[in-house]
Amino acid sequence: MNIDISEVANLPSRFGDFKVKAFKEGNKEHLVIYKDALDEIPIVRVHSECLTGDAIGSLKCDCRDQLEYALKLAEETNGIVIYLRQEGRNIGLLNKINAYALQDKGLNTIEANHQLGFGADERTYEMVTYILHHFNIHKIKLLTNNPDKVNSISDIEIVERIPIIMQSNIHNKDYLNVKKDDMGHLL
Repeated sequence: MNIDISEVANLPSRFGDFKVKAFKEGNKEHLVIYKDALDEIPIVRVHSECLTGDAIGSLKCDCRDQLEYALKLAEETNGIVIYLRQEGRNIGLLNKINAYALQDKGLNTIEANHQLGFGADERTYEMVTYILHHFNIHKIKLLTNNPDKVNSISDIEIVERIPIIMQSNIHNKDYLNVKKDDMGHLL
């Protein structure tokens, strides 16, 4: 892997005071948000970019709620949030919006991705291993509901999977049910 790595910078936020470091992989720039004194076996959240949820507050997903919960937990436990630039389960923003339009016509999230020629989930997690090794971390507590993340993170011992359950709303209830029933998420 040819990865460019930024310097470390301070990031005071409404969730706490963090350190940040960016990792550039090709045309994707990932961000690691972490506490200066990491726990020996840190809680790690691998969060895939969701512009509509994370930045705009879309109610179609639970991404922003999960990100904010993870940042609060990282502050409390000296943990890490790895923010991967894999918008729309790695189909990109344009295709994600096209998938939203198909969902508006009655397709579910998986059907919409398939209609656009993509798999249900195109994300990969090799970068997670690279980042954790960079920080000399070999054991983690993984904050996730996604069994694919657990199974896809290699060469790192996951000593515990911690669920991250958020409240549903009328706009994301069906989406969350598809994640649970069709994608195997542990909700």
